Amino acid sequence: MALSVADRAIGAIIGAAVADAAAQPMHWIYNPERLKEVLSDLEPSPEFRPQSANPFYRRETGEQTCYGDQAYVLLESLSQCGDVDVQDLTRRIYKFFGPGTVYDLPLNDPYRKKGGPKAILPIDGPWRNGSLKAFMRNVDAGEEETGSDVDCQMDGVTKLAPVVAMYAGRPDMLEKVEEAMRVTQNNDMCVAVTLAAARFLEHFILNETEPSGSGQGRHCAYPPGEGQPSQDIPTACTCCVHKHMSFARCVPGSASCSPDSESSSLLCRSLFWGTDRPPGDPRVLEGEDTQISSSVGARRKCGPKKSTDVVQL
Repeated sequence: MALSVADRAIGAIIGAAVADAAAQPMHWIYNPERLKEVLSDLEPSPEFRPQSANPFYRRETGEQTCYGDQAYVLLESLSQCGDVDVQDLTRRIYKFFGPGTVYDLPLNDPYRKKGGPKAILPIDGPWRNGSLKAFMRNVDAGEEETGSDVDCQMDGVTKLAPVVAMYAGRPDMLEKVEEAMRVTQNNDMCVAVTLAAARFLEHFILNETEPSGSGQGRHCAYPPGEGQPSQDIPTACTCCVHKHMSFARCVPGSASCSPDSESSSLLCRSLFWGTDRPPGDPRVLEGEDTQISSSVGARRKCGPKKSTDVVQL
């Protein structure tokens, strides 16, 4: 039986949460030989490793990474507010990751000075990553823009499922994703890659694949941003998922995307200029005051660039 758009939207949220928890025990293993060793006794089912092999922090199997926890907070805010509410989301993130929480460990201190005693790793508890530390400092300082302007990690991609699920097919989907992401990551390249990922996820929410051998192939339920009846993905779906999910506290954080990589370049091109852009026309922007156009038409300066610096979209 074919799944409805609402089914796929809910599946995106739950799937992201399960994937995050499944990968958490092997999060941030950067040494290929060590990763191969850890996987050797788990293949072909490496998910939900009973004992954590994470070299930086340790949590119980089934709990989320800091990325999955951010997705949960975003889901909670959307459920309670029925929309992306930046003030509410800011308050909830600070409350969830801030003072007096399980994240409030000495090594996670946002004001911890570099050059101190060498950290003993892994820590016993979750990891408060760089964007969250910068977010907390900005909130404490009363900054209007709370997101880190330098952090370009994968937080946005790993936590976007709830907001894409709520707004898939609507013309303001990318705008809503950007609003939510800039609360903790106010970096243009980071937002650009996140918006590209949002379009990929939106495609799979709005489109279904017929069973193999049916001869029907894949067809589009609704063109992105056009013609989707609002009742297909009601706000109630997001609220229902939040209410009934036992959100097994981590989308794998091992994915990475360098702004200089070919994959990043292709993602950004598809985001800003669509898939019909001819090959061999990379639109290289160079020189001083290079700017990246955002999905909602605003243009934010990325800072002075040397003539050798190139932002390829």
